[in-house]
Amino acid sequence: MKNVYITKTAHFLPNQPVSNDEMEKRLGMIDDQPSRARRIVLRNNGIKERYYAIDSEGKVTHNNAQLTKEAIKGLCDTDFSEKDIELLSCGTTGPDNLLPSHASMVHGLLDAESIELNSASGVCCSGMSALKYGYLSIRAGATTNAVCTGSERSSSWMQSQKYNEEIDNLKSLEETPVIGFKKDFLRWMLSDGAGAFLLESEPNGDASLRIDWMEAYSYAYELEACMYAGGEKQEDGTLKPWTDYTPKEWLNDSIFSLKQDVKVLDEHVVQKAIVSMKDAVTKNNLNVSEVDFFLPHMSSFYFEGKLNDEMVKQGLSIPKEKWFTNLEKVGNVGSASIYLMIDELRKSGRLKKGNKILVLVPESGRFSYFHILLTVC
Repeated sequence: MKNVYITKTAHFLPNQPVSNDEMEKRLGMIDDQPSRARRIVLRNNGIKERYYAIDSEGKVTHNNAQLTKEAIKGLCDTDFSEKDIELLSCGTTGPDNLLPSHASMVHGLLDAESIELNSASGVCCSGMSALKYGYLSIRAGATTNAVCTGSERSSSWMQSQKYNEEIDNLKSLEETPVIGFKKDFLRWMLSDGAGAFLLESEPNGDASLRIDWMEAYSYAYELEACMYAGGEKQEDGTLKPWTDYTPKEWLNDSIFSLKQDVKVLDEHVVQKAIVSMKDAVTKNNLNVSEVDFFLPHMSSFYFEGKLNDEMVKQGLSIPKEKWFTNLEKVGNVGSASIYLMIDELRKSGRLKKGNKILVLVPESGRFSYFHILLTVC
């Protein structure tokens, strides 16, 4: 089995950063009323800036595939071009279309040859599933390189006009209609952007990162869905799919909006993250004291203290000075977040040969997790 190295990293963040005070103007007010949730959510999540693929007039500047293409372009130089790609593996929460696949649409924008494609679905872990596909392909000797990506274009999903029909429907029922917190909450949490890695079977240049192992876990067999779209949660916790609603209901109830059950999230997301992390480090005989950098993907700084406390409780404490995140300045970019973190850390000049990087990526969709160990070569 071959070793696998991340030899190049790149990212793309569209347009100029958007401050907390600019968010509602950019996304729009639902029913021309300021959000009741915005200030509470922003105070808890600790994010100061994020990026949107929409301009100040609300016009779309990039779709998801275009964001991904721009990140891939950042991998290219005199030593590597789009024509050299053997495998393209792309993960995202929200592809531009139901069909064709996200990777197919990205491939259509590249100056590339006929190549193998893989599209990974899900939420935050989709970017890591895309990475693992590329990792396994090279490790098995099926390809000598792979470009893996994570990308999100959430902003247009969160624009106020997407909720107009539901508001009109609510007005017939109550005097002061308010979009439910489970929908409004996420409007102030998510950002746009893309990250890309080049994987190869040999290290190349400074700060190549060897992928020592990748471990994935799902708790869907015991926990109900937490983050969902294209359906509605029923009283028994099951999801009724969009295909079982009428087109009128799609609009009246914002069936395609992104929603999150924050009670279920708070109860399980951190505890299961560390249960699975303990299993991963035990399986691979890793002593966390050997870790030089810990990169946890967090949707909000609200979870930082909870995560640290749970790690201490389960005997996996890592000093806070070893933690690295760029959440405050780029926001929660879902499946792209860990790509952006690794890219920034790799280019920071802080890494030294032999450093070990432990990565944690949780997904609240139905509670999935990835744990990865990287070594600087």
